[in-house]
Amino acid sequence: MNNDLSILHLIAEASLVVQIVMALLLIASIISWTFIFSKRKQLKQAVKVMDAFEHQFKNSGDLESLYYQLSNKGHDTLLGVERIFVAGYQEFLKMYELPQTTGQEKIESAQKAMRISLTRELDSLDESLPFLATVGSTSPYIGLFGTVWGIMNSFRSLSGAKQATLAQVAPGIAEALVATAIGLFAAIPAVMAYNRFSTSIDRLGSRYELFVDEFGVLLQYQVR
Repeated sequence: MNNDLSILHLIAEASLVVQIVMALLLIASIISWTFIFSKRKQLKQAVKVMDAFEHQFKNSGDLESLYYQLSNKGHDTLLGVERIFVAGYQEFLKMYELPQTTGQEKIESAQKAMRISLTRELDSLDESLPFLATVGSTSPYIGLFGTVWGIMNSFRSLSGAKQATLAQVAPGIAEALVATAIGLFAAIPAVMAYNRFSTSIDRLGSRYELFVDEFGVLLQYQVR
C-alpha cells in the first residue's frame, strides 16, 4: 500500500465524490477571493470619494456651482455620494421651476430622489456579499460531507480484511480530512471578509444618510 501522505497525493487518491467536493470548494474559494479583492477596491474608492466630497461640500459656498461641476463630469464617472448629491439637486432644480409647489415639497422631493440614489449605491456595495456569506456558512458542511464519505469508504474497504492496522486506515482517513481542511480554507476568509465589508458598508451608509439630512437643511435656506 502506498503510504505517501502528501496533500497532492491524498487528493489524487481520494474517491470521486470526495474529489468533486474538493473541486467545488476550491472553485468557491477562488470566486470568493476574486470578490474579496474587487469589493475591497470598490469600498476603498467609495470611502475616498466620500472623504473628498465632504471636504468639497463643506468648503463650497455655491451648491449650484458644485452641481454643475459634477454634472459636467458625466453620470458614468460619478461615484457614491456624488451621484446622490447630483440626483438630489437635479430634482430640486426641476421642482424649483414649478411655482405651484411649496418649499417643503421641493425639499421632500429632492430628499426622496437622494434616498433612491442612496439605496442604489448601497445595493451596488452589497453585491457579492450574499455569495461570501453562503460560502462562509456552507463550506465547512460541504467539506464535512466529503470527510464522512471518505471515512465510510475507508472502513468499507477494510470490511474484508482479516486484520486492520493503522497503516491501512490512515491514508483513507487522511484523504477524507483534506476535504474538511479545504472547506475551512474556503469558509474562514469568506466569513472574515463578509463581516468586515458589512461593517464598512454600514458605516458608509450612515455617512450617506447624514449627508442627505445635512443637504436637506441647506436646501431649506434656499427656499426661504
